[in-house]
Amino acid sequence: MLTYSVRRSVLSKQLNIFKTSAHMCSPVLLQFHRGRCDITGSEIKEEVEAVLKLCADRGYICEADQALWRRGVTCGYGPLGAELKRNLLERWWESVVSSRAHVFGINSVSCSPDRAGLGHLKKVETKQIRRILEQQELSREQIIEQVNLLLQTSPSLRTNFFQGALEQFVPSLELVNRKLPFGLAEHGMCFSGPTCGWTDAITQTSLVWFCSPRTSSQWLDFWARQRLQWWKKFALSPSDFSSSDVPEEELELPASRGVKILYNFPWGPESLETLWSRGDTELLQAHNGIRSKLQCRDGRKSVPHVVTVTANMDQGVMAFLFNSLQQQKKEDSKRKLHQRKVLKLHPILTPIKVALDIGRGSTMELRQVCEGLLHELLESKISTWPGYLETMPTSQEQLNARYDEMGVLFTTVINENTLENGLLQVRSRDTTVRETMHISEIKSFLSKYVSAAQHT
Repeated sequence: MLTYSVRRSVLSKQLNIFKTSAHMCSPVLLQFHRGRCDITGSEIKEEVEAVLKLCADRGYICEADQALWRRGVTCGYGPLGAELKRNLLERWWESVVSSRAHVFGINSVSCSPDRAGLGHLKKVETKQIRRILEQQELSREQIIEQVNLLLQTSPSLRTNFFQGALEQFVPSLELVNRKLPFGLAEHGMCFSGPTCGWTDAITQTSLVWFCSPRTSSQWLDFWARQRLQWWKKFALSPSDFSSSDVPEEELELPASRGVKILYNFPWGPESLETLWSRGDTELLQAHNGIRSKLQCRDGRKSVPHVVTVTANMDQGVMAFLFNSLQQQKKEDSKRKLHQRKVLKLHPILTPIKVALDIGRGSTMELRQVCEGLLHELLESKISTWPGYLETMPTSQEQLNARYDEMGVLFTTVINENTLENGLLQVRSRDTTVRETMHISEIKSFLSKYVSAAQHT
């Protein structure tokens, strides 16, 4: 199955691309965009390579996908990357939906018959294109006509959640007693136009906010402040996140204003989230211009204006990975200077809160203690790394270095002292300080630490 991004105006010019590509398994793409493909400068490249290598080595991104990411295509995630993204989406949902009285979650279809607002990405079977191109008796014009017909009748791939929210507007009015403002939120997979030659599947979040016409500008400013604060909340270096008004010449019609939330990557700023003040044009179009069924109350009867807040969470994951990596010089016990790499992800976002390892003592008994503690922590929803199952002999310094690169918040060492008096050692990722505590206290300590981080 192929995904085509086409515009009928360029179809005839691109016919040769169809003919030469229809027998290939990779997507046929008819437009290209600049992106990370243009990364230049030896120092920048070295920094990017270092981050990508660490992320691949430590299970954040798929090693085979590093080249794709450099070309601007979303990476596949390893186990820790998938957990990081899940944590980020949960925090987004909590911030936008769960903590607000008048924002409701919805779920729209990902693939549907063509309809206004869904974009130009089409899902087309390879064999259908091949069947048309292999008909030798067809003229060029007939081929173009049949391909056009095929594209018209093929389902559209979702490029955003906007249309689904517009369609859900009228059914949602009864939930709010026709009173403004309120919002509809959703997240999931969408497809973007080709970046560096590939159609990209991205994880997108969307808030569509319906408000009175006279307050739409204020609401755009409100959400822009809220979203920038949200990104900065989880950042090691908040100053790398910023917001910027969209220049008038770059506005998406019919939007009257736009704001972008940006992250300053090593090669320059890129957009993580975009906010638009879109007026009421698209809402009216989605409901055939019937103003009476769209009117709401907010001091007076009016058709709402729409503010949209849309983020690329895959880009957000990479922003936090770049933002969180610290490289520090450290002197070991033999006074040799080493570079210490630490992925200082926010405690709420970091995939693993604690690693369990064993020190000296009876291996069998220590493992039994670790097993019991592991299940206790997992039952409390504290993500735990079973380091005690490691079969290769590794020094504690090597383990600490690996856990720092994985972003593990705390490392506990269970040893013969634990068997004798219940005491274990706990090492902090952020301070490298080791402290001793009773095994019965570790669960409460971790829960309080993460809870406190969530409310800072």
